[in-house]
Amino acid sequence: MSERNSLPKRSEVEKQFTWAIEDLYASDEMWEKEYNELKDMLPEVSKYRGRLSESAQTLLDFMKLYEKLGILMERVYVYANQKYHEDTGNSVYQDLADKAGVIAVQVESALSFFTPEILSISEDKLEQFKSDKEELRVYDTYLKNILRRKPHILSAEMEELLADAGEMASSPDNIFSKFNNADIKFPEIKDENGEMVRITHGRFIQLLESNDRRVREDAFKAVYETYGSFKNTLAAAFSSNVKQELFFTKARNYGSNLEKALNDSNVPVEVYTNLIDAVHDNMGLMHRYVALRKKLLGVDELHMYDLYTPLVQNVKMDIPFEEAKQMVKEGLKPLGQEYQDILDEGFNNRWIDIYENENKRSGAYSWGAFGTHPYVLLNYNGTLDNVFTLAHEMGHAIHSYYSDKVQPYIYAGYKIFVAEVASTCNEAILIDHMLKNTDDKLEKAYLINHFLDKFKGTLYRQTMFAEFEMITHKMAAEGESLTAEALCKIYHDLNVLYYGNDIVVDPEIDMEWARIPHFYTAFYVYQYATGYSAAIALARRILQEGQPAIDDYTRFLSGGSSNYPIELLKGAGVDMNTKEPVNQALKLFEELLDQMEELML
Repeated sequence: MSERNSLPKRSEVEKQFTWAIEDLYASDEMWEKEYNELKDMLPEVSKYRGRLSESAQTLLDFMKLYEKLGILMERVYVYANQKYHEDTGNSVYQDLADKAGVIAVQVESALSFFTPEILSISEDKLEQFKSDKEELRVYDTYLKNILRRKPHILSAEMEELLADAGEMASSPDNIFSKFNNADIKFPEIKDENGEMVRITHGRFIQLLESNDRRVREDAFKAVYETYGSFKNTLAAAFSSNVKQELFFTKARNYGSNLEKALNDSNVPVEVYTNLIDAVHDNMGLMHRYVALRKKLLGVDELHMYDLYTPLVQNVKMDIPFEEAKQMVKEGLKPLGQEYQDILDEGFNNRWIDIYENENKRSGAYSWGAFGTHPYVLLNYNGTLDNVFTLAHEMGHAIHSYYSDKVQPYIYAGYKIFVAEVASTCNEAILIDHMLKNTDDKLEKAYLINHFLDKFKGTLYRQTMFAEFEMITHKMAAEGESLTAEALCKIYHDLNVLYYGNDIVVDPEIDMEWARIPHFYTAFYVYQYATGYSAAIALARRILQEGQPAIDDYTRFLSGGSSNYPIELLKGAGVDMNTKEPVNQALKLFEELLDQMEELML
């Protein structure tokens, strides 16, 4: 049996390939100590209930406690969940993650009086407080953002009730996470060499990239037929998540789930709909890409399982992790020496959990807690896509590094809307470097293929996901049932719309909605597409203008949530209130299509 068929247990992974989680807590006992400290702080919070308008000093004392509680909660929550993600089958860390989730709801409930009480204080009085206590000035933007959301904040009693409902509301996400990361098991298939290999989340895309069409088809059908065997359960989880969003939307007097999701970052709904409209306006480019893929693969029928395999078959890229780090460093030199130094710090001090192990959480992410360096989870398999994932996640990590370094805790966390900008900017700069440093026709075509596929996967596919969310949430709001059959039909029709007539939209793809974790964070995925568009614009400016653009970009990375995301991006030279960044990105997609056709046809 192939070595690829079995994954190492977590205990068998060498320390050098794991993240330095001990930098957060040296032991579970240290975690337990701070967890108990956090619990003990909750009664202290209640002492301020009904007193925030009492004096400037009282408000300042509470804000300091609020920050301390937040920092501690973040540490406790992140550690428990990162340990759980190392091995989702480990009952010890399942328990820690569950405990962290419960106390997070308790903290939210204990603090639920805060926002209504701030709203009960007149703006004149708040200004007087800030005059009385200069230390309160640091909270000015934070407090103003609360006042902006005044129409959607309820009484203290109602806010407490909504906070208490948080644990119940998170159930669909928790159920899906445990199902998708620990319970679902995919079958074995024969690989390119005729050896049996078990499909895992981490291997699935790698199998779809295979040059052997039989392997691609077998992996595709095996995965989606497995999800299909649970379609009613997964539809119930998806529907329940949409309904809990709808509950909070109604409770907080928003017009729609979409409006509620975007309001936290003060993003106009038009930004979302503009994205979909701009992509629809340029759908012909996607159909042209699909036609090119069909022609270059030389198939009579292009199928959905043919969308990931490289169009250039004769370039072998099996990249060891050490080489991947050097490729990323070299490619990101245009971002300056300071950026290079931070990359080195992350690479040399175990910020990264590198390889897949048994029951490890699928995918990749960057996360961390204030006061400690960021962490990156990978499931590295040596592909070119994995190299770009490394650049992508280090973009997130360095964004967090800058924000944590420059901003106080209250503003250190950046909003989701800008979360994908730094990561994708890294990818755009890296591929520009790689394209400029090869004269080999096949290698250049291979890289352009990769860049085209990023557009397909990020700008088009994530917009399709966003449209799926918009449709399904609207259906639920109008009282329509989100059955498995209904969800599959919507998803099938969107695939037909986005991919066009030159591809067979296989029935198995109708189940893809069931394996997308981000659907459990409503209206998150559109930000991959908007972030991608903004990142392309920023990367081009950095490459063309050099230091002035780097300086603006560094200020953006250091901004955290000290201003609204739209304004932070404007400061770096990108206006997301318009369709222009999306149109600019799609113009580059068109240029890449031209180059690919010139090279390969």
